[in-house]
Amino acid sequence: MKITAALVALLVALGASAHRIDAQQTRTVLITGSNRGLGLEFTKQYAAAGWNVIATARDVTTAKELRALASGNPRITLEKLDLLDRPGIKALAARYRGRSIDVLLNNGGLLGDMKAQQLGSLDYKQFEEVMAVNVYAPLAMAEAFADSVAASTQKKIVSMTSRSGIISQPGYRGPYYYRASKTGLNMVTRMLADDLRERGIIVATISPPPTETDMLRALIGPEGASRQAKPADVIARLIKVIDGLTLESGAEPTYVDGTKLPW
Repeated sequence: MKITAALVALLVALGASAHRIDAQQTRTVLITGSNRGLGLEFTKQYAAAGWNVIATARDVTTAKELRALASGNPRITLEKLDLLDRPGIKALAARYRGRSIDVLLNNGGLLGDMKAQQLGSLDYKQFEEVMAVNVYAPLAMAEAFADSVAASTQKKIVSMTSRSGIISQPGYRGPYYYRASKTGLNMVTRMLADDLRERGIIVATISPPPTETDMLRALIGPEGASRQAKPADVIARLIKVIDGLTLESGAEPTYVDGTKLPW
């Protein structure tokens, strides 16, 4: 009887361990804008950590680095998603209905034409596109995927903001549309956090430091961008921030070092 009891205890322990491993292995993150920059690095690091990654891009056929990464890792699923395509967002959510998504990561963003958002050459079409991608799309993604996030273990909707969206940020004048869009994203996130709290969904924004990406090169030039933080280090730190988010974290933007940024 002692042997049998010990054997049963061992099997129970092994079963519990296997359950914990399975739970860890089946964590899923959906990342928008995965074809380059921070989105590509998020995809690399989450996949390396054993997560299932749904990596979206406007055109996956031309995303060579992303396709190469996915070809060597069965955990990465590529999905075509244009953040300006509202029906496309709903269609993608419908395909994943019934599947839990632990982290919905709204990483995709649009800087826009710099000349088209300066006084003297303002362009309304550019304004619409930047606001649609940076504000409306994260809101639409949250609405479309809320059920999948609510069905998961981590229940997190996280969007990438920027210190340039802080109204009190000194010494930085432009670009008009991009800055306005990040301010709008912060407000949308605050409202979403209130609306989804009862479902246990954590809604937050996170902010990287200036990072060497194509977007920053367009903003400050290649030489200036080359002196900034590197994507691999920034994303490793941001993932730690995401891991630590709780319902008590609050909707205020969280910087890469874990501190709260002013609105």
